[in-house]
Amino acid sequence: MTSVKNFRVEQHPDDDSLGRGAFVFTDDYSVFDWGKMPDAIPEKGASLCTMGAFNFELLEDAGVPTHYRGVYSDGEVVGVEEAVAAGDPPTEMAIDLTRAPELPVTETGYDYDAYFAATGSHVLVPLEVVFRNRVPVGSSLRERRSPASFGLSRAGWPDEAVDVPETVVEFSTKFEKQDRYLDRTEAARLAGPADLAELEALARDVNRVVSERAEQAGLVHQDGKIECLFQDGDLRVADVVGTFDENRFAYDRQQVSKEVLRQYHERSQSEWVEAVSEAKERAATEAVADWRALCGPDPQPLPADVVRRTRDLYCAGTNTYLDTDLFDAPPLDEAVAAVRRFS
Repeated sequence: MTSVKNFRVEQHPDDDSLGRGAFVFTDDYSVFDWGKMPDAIPEKGASLCTMGAFNFELLEDAGVPTHYRGVYSDGEVVGVEEAVAAGDPPTEMAIDLTRAPELPVTETGYDYDAYFAATGSHVLVPLEVVFRNRVPVGSSLRERRSPASFGLSRAGWPDEAVDVPETVVEFSTKFEKQDRYLDRTEAARLAGPADLAELEALARDVNRVVSERAEQAGLVHQDGKIECLFQDGDLRVADVVGTFDENRFAYDRQQVSKEVLRQYHERSQSEWVEAVSEAKERAATEAVADWRALCGPDPQPLPADVVRRTRDLYCAGTNTYLDTDLFDAPPLDEAVAAVRRFS
């Protein structure tokens, strides 16, 4: 399904009913939309599955509808608390399945009408709804908007994270070869039967729940995104939410998220990062679907100590977020200090 998690179908959805399936989390990682990178980060998949399941259960408790059904432990679907109590970090998440047909491409562009015509009473909304509480270094928002557009009295973005006065919600494409941000008019068209205001409200609810939990754990929740399924007029949160891959968190002004790997590559493999950027720009100009074919160099493997420290960061962060000792990892302040030395 993606470069970091696989997808298992247990019961196919039909026109009228959702199906059943599971996300199978791997230890792979991806940066800059490259796909699977050369290395794996041990226990990263279990970290993401555990944290995502925990957040889904927080959302359900807060009355936010989701597609989550539990996690697999010894072949049974259970709540994440039961899996944690058993000392069994889960790597598979049980979910309801909706329809997500292939998005057709014609000579004039992507055919969203055909996408929705290929579904029944339910469908995965082909948008990502992005929310931002803070604009960290590395955020794409810095390239698209100025601080003044948020009422901030700054001429430019500083080399540090900046809080925004009010949470910013944006919409981007989900299934296009190269994701792009949308104005509200186009986002409303691409949302099909889903109401844009309801999508935004759902994103703000998710942001509130995750931000409150992060604050309790001593973390700062900076930004994230949701995907949604639409069924018979109702929306539910889909995919996975509130993990260190899907969202940005910080601890003591240090990133506790996949952002540490992005920033590491920007410094240690700057030529590859620049080639990726140039390939994306060229693909957009020349209407080439696969920008990776235009990128000359491939990313190189990480040093062993970077892999180890990143693993400790994911595991220590998950322990802290859940207030548990599920993973054998150092305290979060030690894990943060270790990655700060290379990030």
